[in-house]
Amino acid sequence: MSVKLSKLFGMDIYDAQAGYKGKVYDIIINLEKGKLETITTEPLKVKTKSDAKKILAEKSIPYRNVQSANDILIVSNNPVQAVEKEEESRVPYKTNTRYRYKR
Repeated sequence: MSVKLSKLFGMDIYDAQAGYKGKVYDIIINLEKGKLETITTEPLKVKTKSDAKKILAEKSIPYRNVQSANDILIVSNNPVQAVEKEEESRVPYKTNTRYRYKR
C-alpha cells in the first residue's frame, strides 16, 4: 500500500463493516522509526494537554489498523498487535567469536 501522505488528509475513514469513523484531520509520525503512528479524527489544536490526551484516547486510530487506503481509509475493528521484526530478535552469528590472523 503506497499513498502520498498529503492525500490522506481529509479522507473518510470506514471500518471493515462499512461503519463511518470520521475524517483524517491529523497524522502523528514517529520520526525515530520513520513510521506513521496515529490518525486522529479531530484536529489536535487544543488548549490543554488533557484535551489532547482525550482526543488521542477516544478519537484516534492506530495506523497499524489501516487495511487499505485509496479513495477512503478502511480500518480493522480489532486492534492489530504490533509485530516486531524477527531479524532484530535473533543474531545470525556468534558475537564472542575471536579471529586470529597469521602473517
